[in-house]
Amino acid sequence: MPDYQQWLTFGVFVCTIILLMWRPGRINESIPTSLGALILILVGVVSYKHILEVFGIVSGAAVTILSTIVMSIILESIGFFRWVAFNLVERARGSGVKLFWLVLLLCFLMTLFFNNDGSILITTPIIIQIGNILELKPKQKIPYLFSGALIATVSSAPIGVSNLANLIALRIVGLDLNQYTAMMFVPSMMGILCISALLYLYFQKDIPRKISKNPIRYSLQPGKHPLLHKHEIDNQVDWWLFRVCIGIVVFIRGGFFLAEDLGVPIELVALIGVALMIAVRWYRTKKGLRDVVTKTPWHILLFAFSIYVIVNSLHRAGMTEWLITLLQPFAEKSEASLIAASGLMLTLLSNLVNNLPSVMIGTFAVTDMGLEQQPLQLAYLANIMGSDIGALLTPVGTLATLLWMYILKNNHIHITWKQYMKVTIIVIPISLIVSLMSLYIWTQFLL
Repeated sequence: MPDYQQWLTFGVFVCTIILLMWRPGRINESIPTSLGALILILVGVVSYKHILEVFGIVSGAAVTILSTIVMSIILESIGFFRWVAFNLVERARGSGVKLFWLVLLLCFLMTLFFNNDGSILITTPIIIQIGNILELKPKQKIPYLFSGALIATVSSAPIGVSNLANLIALRIVGLDLNQYTAMMFVPSMMGILCISALLYLYFQKDIPRKISKNPIRYSLQPGKHPLLHKHEIDNQVDWWLFRVCIGIVVFIRGGFFLAEDLGVPIELVALIGVALMIAVRWYRTKKGLRDVVTKTPWHILLFAFSIYVIVNSLHRAGMTEWLITLLQPFAEKSEASLIAASGLMLTLLSNLVNNLPSVMIGTFAVTDMGLEQQPLQLAYLANIMGSDIGALLTPVGTLATLLWMYILKNNHIHITWKQYMKVTIIVIPISLIVSLMSLYIWTQFLL
């Protein structure tokens, strides 16, 4: 690549990241990445061959993530998430502490069954609704909102299918979903448990000990009277449709792992799940596709493709060579030092330029180091720890965190960078260290 193209690539990358984080006029995140990719294509940095290569890597992962979001839209349309909000309050039985742990469990499961960005979009309104139902003071809402967001984001680490960047990078390092889960589930769960415990210790003075046992119940269905008794709400829920849709989600999630063993593309499994849920809902309610078409973030396909075009160009421009120079001495020393260096490198990159481009850059770097298969995969998994856990140190580290702050702002709940980092500077470094140490110990035992 000529010098002028290298400098142009670096310039496009920097400008894209600035616009991606700033988002003037609340522009869609796919706009700056698409403009950046288009510039690189027009000036010849990206060829037709590169475009086909990127499309082959990105398309399957993007379709899988998009399909899980569609499933969440269908669940929302049948009242699932409102039902969850009311039942969490009910199961807390008047204990604010119990509600705290139930909220964390909800956020963990939502990410596990959908994805981190989708989980933020789903759980944040639920938590806000819970706070309103219980008439909590603003200070009392923060522990639930803050902790829920962090857990929803880090919970994409245990299984690769919960994060777009994880899915894309898996193919590059030669891991399938089953191998990834076997190596990552235990270490990442140690990190999640550590974060949960630290968040509780940090917020325990603000968590209300007692909450209402019989809060006002709101209708699950739009257009109905807002104040209803429990039996009236239960009568409005189509339990047959409810159970079938939940069953499909669980079946498809398990199908991802079976598909890997059978050599079936996981995006095909995801599309089958979407088709089944749409068909079942239509059969039961005669509701068409209008809400699916209008609410689905189709721009994810464009975003995934364009950001990968830019990162691929950055890789060919030589940025990864610099990272390789930094990592090589640690790789030559031991697997433990390689894991630590890779995780810390991705933490730094993610908090500077967001974790999606960072994990891709990091993956290119470790694959070009000439490592054997096991050290290569360990370095990649450490990258994921840095991009999924370490990235939470600042609000710009993940798109999920930015989405969360945007939702809060729209609901007149303001959290500043200072307030955010006052928590994360205590919680995240300790949890990242625990996760990286667990990764080394677990993989030594496993491998």
